Amino acid sequence: LLIERGHEVVPVNPAHERVLGRTCYPDLRSIPGGVEMVDVFRRSEAVAAIVDDAIATGARIVWTQLGVGDEQAAARAQGAGLTVVMNRCPAIEYERLGL
Repeated sequence: LLIERGHEVVPVNPAHERVLGRTCYPDLRSIPGGVEMVDVFRRSEAVAAIVDDAIATGARIVWTQLGVGDEQAAARAQGAGLTVVMNRCPAIEYERLGL
């Protein structure tokens, strides 16, 4: 959906070299130039480490998918100036907002 909507998507997964025809990086810190938004498709237990990487790399937004969240990590991210969206799906939000 994000690609279809014109967003630049950079996959992160240490198990793959390419995803959706795009270069896939092992972690956020490996992405040249950093990212603006980190969309988390992982279990809640992984969110804290991802937030730490998002803060360290200068991301502006951390978004977790439905059923995914970590209140302490969210507070850390917000304290570092990041916008945090938890437990939401971009597809649902696009529809809800009529975008």
